[in-house]
Amino acid sequence: MGCPSEEECTQIIEIPQIYFVGSQSYTHIITQEVSCDFEVPEVPEIIEAPVLENFSYQILSFNYVPDTGNNTTLVQYEIQLNNHNNFDVSGFPILTIYNGDFKYSGNLSADADEPCNEISANSSCILSMNREYEIELGILPPDTYQIVNVEYLAISE
Repeated sequence: MGCPSEEECTQIIEIPQIYFVGSQSYTHIITQEVSCDFEVPEVPEIIEAPVLENFSYQILSFNYVPDTGNNTTLVQYEIQLNNHNNFDVSGFPILTIYNGDFKYSGNLSADADEPCNEISANSSCILSMNREYEIELGILPPDTYQIVNVEYLAISE
């Protein structure tokens, strides 16, 4: 690389990183300047999920009907997601749901009417859901369905 000495030689490498939310994995690549003798990792580095700091939420409305009478379960909510930072953020909300037996955390944005994949600086977004899910034959829907926490995973700031 034309370095004056081997001790000052550096290179830019790409480091794959992976994190898990519920049963889903998410991957991204960072670049880093390292010494020329640095061994490039062959497997992705497992990291903690990049949770947005200075974030809050407020549940504006929530409705859960285990059996609508039409062989469906109804889930409706509006949650205000607040970015208290001086920068825009891209990412997705992670909801922690309690169904009476266990807690589940995951990205439910694919089913949302408004997924809030971006929130402007010092602004908010209303995450909304209004869905009916078919009840599977022989599987009773849970009597309880509560949102117990919301976090925002920041893919880019």
